[in-house]
Amino acid sequence: MKRLLGDIRRADEDFHMIARGDRVAVGVSGGKDSLVLLYALSLYRKFCANSFELSAVTLGMGLSPVDFSPVAEMCHRLEVPYTLRETDIGDVVFNRRREKNPCALCSTLRRGALTNFCQEIGANKLALGHHRDDAIETLMMSLLFEGRLHTFHPVTYLSKQQVTQIRPMVYLPEKEIIHAARKFGLPVTKSPCPA
Repeated sequence: MKRLLGDIRRADEDFHMIARGDRVAVGVSGGKDSLVLLYALSLYRKFCANSFELSAVTLGMGLSPVDFSPVAEMCHRLEVPYTLRETDIGDVVFNRRREKNPCALCSTLRRGALTNFCQEIGANKLALGHHRDDAIETLMMSLLFEGRLHTFHPVTYLSKQQVTQIRPMVYLPEKEIIHAARKFGLPVTKSPCPA
């Protein structure tokens, strides 16, 4: 956990992710990445130079039923307010639009729903669980499919929504996240996504 928290602190300091008084909402899918991020930020807020509030939100995708009660219990133990927000994103992507490449539309709709949630609760930051391997993969996909060198930014301000997306695990390799999820027995939930 020391390395994980050290990498989060370094990303926070390098990219000025969290300021004093920020209200940070963590998008929690139930996967290892978002659960480790939530767990780590709940610890980080105890020694971070800038005090901040933390909450968590899960989007129910409207696919097959998923039991998020273990995630809710984890949030209760961590003293992090938790919201499960039901959506029809799965129905839109797979039944109404019948997307050939569903991931792009699903990602856009999920990000929109998460930023809307942030606006509703007054959160000014949305923390996402992307890690170093995700950044490298995005760079390679951009190079191969678009012919350009590009990956996501660690901090992105969304001016229309007045919410800033942050990716505090941008320095962390995926293997460290897998190890942390196992070590701390985090309640990883299987994704119901058919894609």
